[in-house]
Amino acid sequence: MEQSENKPAWWKEAIVYQIYPRSFQDSNEDGIGDLRGIISRLDYVKSLGVNVIWLNPICASPNDDNGYDISDYRQIMGDFGTMEDFDLLLKEIHARNMRLVLDLVVNHSSDEHPWFREARTSRSNAYYSYYHWWPVEQGRPPLRLSFFDEKGDAWRYNPRTKSYYLHYFSRKQPDLNWENPKVRQEMYAMMKFWLEKGIDGFRMDSISYISKDIGFPEIDQTRYPGIFEYYAQGPRLHEYLHEMNRTVWSKYDIMTVGEGSGETADQLALFVEPDREELNMLYGFGPAQVRNTTKPDSPYTGIPYSLIALKKMFTLWDQAVGKGWPSIYLGNHDQPRMLSRFGNDSAEYREISAKMLATFLLTMRGTPYWYAGDEIGMSNIKFKCIEDYNDINTKNLYKQIEEKGGNISAFLEEQKQIARDNARTPFQWDKSLYAGFSAVKPWLKVNPDYGQVNVEVQEKAPFSVLNYFRKLVKIRQSYTTLIYGKYVLLDPANKKVYAYLREKGREKFLITLNFSPKTACVTPGMDIRKARMILSNYEERKEKNVCRRIKLRPYEANIWKWEEAD
Repeated sequence: MEQSENKPAWWKEAIVYQIYPRSFQDSNEDGIGDLRGIISRLDYVKSLGVNVIWLNPICASPNDDNGYDISDYRQIMGDFGTMEDFDLLLKEIHARNMRLVLDLVVNHSSDEHPWFREARTSRSNAYYSYYHWWPVEQGRPPLRLSFFDEKGDAWRYNPRTKSYYLHYFSRKQPDLNWENPKVRQEMYAMMKFWLEKGIDGFRMDSISYISKDIGFPEIDQTRYPGIFEYYAQGPRLHEYLHEMNRTVWSKYDIMTVGEGSGETADQLALFVEPDREELNMLYGFGPAQVRNTTKPDSPYTGIPYSLIALKKMFTLWDQAVGKGWPSIYLGNHDQPRMLSRFGNDSAEYREISAKMLATFLLTMRGTPYWYAGDEIGMSNIKFKCIEDYNDINTKNLYKQIEEKGGNISAFLEEQKQIARDNARTPFQWDKSLYAGFSAVKPWLKVNPDYGQVNVEVQEKAPFSVLNYFRKLVKIRQSYTTLIYGKYVLLDPANKKVYAYLREKGREKFLITLNFSPKTACVTPGMDIRKARMILSNYEERKEKNVCRRIKLRPYEANIWKWEEAD
C-alpha cells in the first residue's frame, strides 16, 4: 500500500523514551531503581527533547519476570515505591510537558495474583474459569511450548484441581482466559483506573497472544514449525482489540502500541488501520530476527548480518501499515544494546556508530522508541558466567542445555550478544562508584566501561553521543517532513549503506548511513547539487561529490536538505 497523508496526532510526533525502572535511578539505597529515582532525573529526560516516557511494569509483582508477572494491577511494586510516589511522578512528568505511557501485561498474571490463588483451589471456584485449564481425565494436554519454562512445557499440573494450567511464559505466569467476558470486564475496569489517574496510554505486552482456541487442537507444525508463531493467530484477537478500543481507549486522548510477538508484515494493517479501531501502533521483532538469523551480504562489508535484509524489512513494514502508522526501534528491554548489535562497540567506533544509529532512528518515518542509555552509547556488558545473570529467560535456557548435556560454553558466548540483561544494567550517570545509579551494590552489575561512558562526561563534550542525540531531536522536531513525509528507499542493493529520502511537498531530506566499519559509496539516483548538509556525525564535514555519488567514511551518517523548484 502507498503511504497516505496521515492525520496529525501527538503520538505520531512523539519520541518515546523507554525507562526500565529497576535500572534507572535508586533513591533509597537498596540497589534497585525506583519511582522517586526517576522523579529526580526528570530534568535530564526533559533536556533530551523527548516528550513521552514509557515505563516498564511498575505494578505489584513477586518479580519472577521483573514485573511482567503482576499480582495486583492497582498497586505499585514495593521495590519501586508507593501509589503516592506514582501520583507525584505523573504530576512532575506533566508539569514538564511530557506524557507517561505504562506497560500493561494482560496476557497473563502472576500465580500469586488473588484470582489464580483462588482458581487453583477447586474447579468449582468462580475464578477457575479466569485461566486456561486442561483436565487430567482428558489425558496429556496437546503440545504447547513455553518461552521461559526450564523444561519448555507450557502446561503445569495443579494437584488440587487435577488439571494443567497454561503458561506461555514462566510457570509463575498463568495465561488469562480472555474468552471469559468477566476477565475482559476486569481488564477494562483496570485500564480505566489508570487512565482516570491521567496517564497517556499503554504499551501492550504480548498482546497478540491473548486469544486462544480453547479447544486446544494439535498445532499444524508444517504451517507453524516453531509452534510459537501459532500463538499470534488467536481466532478472536482482533475482536478483543476492537472491543478494548471502543470500551475504553476511544474515550481518552491516548496512544496505544502493541508488542506484536509472532506477527508478520502482512498482518500489520489489521492492527493499525484507523478504520479498524484497534491499536495506534504495533511493533514486531523484525530487527532482532534480521540480526540473529541473516548472514553478511558480503565477507568484505564488515557488517555481521545482512544490511540488505534489514532495509527490506523496514521498508516492508513501512508499507504494510497502509493508512496506519509505523513504529521504529532497534533496542529495548527485551533486546541487547543496539550499539553492540547493529553498530560497533569497540573503542574505535563506539561513538561514531552510536551516532549513526541515532540518525537512523530519528529520521525514519514513524514514532521512534528510544531505550534509555542508548543516547550515551551504552553497550552490552557481556557477562562471562551464569551467576551474573538475573533474567529468567537466560537462566532457564541454561538449565535446558545443562540437562541435555549441551555446549554450555557456546551458550554463554552467545548470551554475551543476545541476552536481555545486556540492556538492563544500571544507567551510567557519572564516574562515581556504581555509576551514580546507587550508593550500594546494584541488583545487576554495572558495565565496567562506566568511567568513560556516562552522562557527566558527555554533558561537557559538545560533540558527544549525548549532545549529538539532542541535535537530532531538535532537527526532527523542526521539520514536519521528517515526521509526516514520505519514506523512499534508495540504492536498495547497496551492501554497506542505508540511504533513503524523506519528502513532503517541495521539501526533501536525503539520509545516508554507512553501517560498515569501512569506507563506502552510495548513489542516490538524483541530482542533489542544491542540497546542503544540515548534520553529520563526523566533526569534520565533507560535502564533495554530492551530485551522483557520495563517499562515506566508516559509520558516517549525513542528513542533506533541499527544496525542489516549482
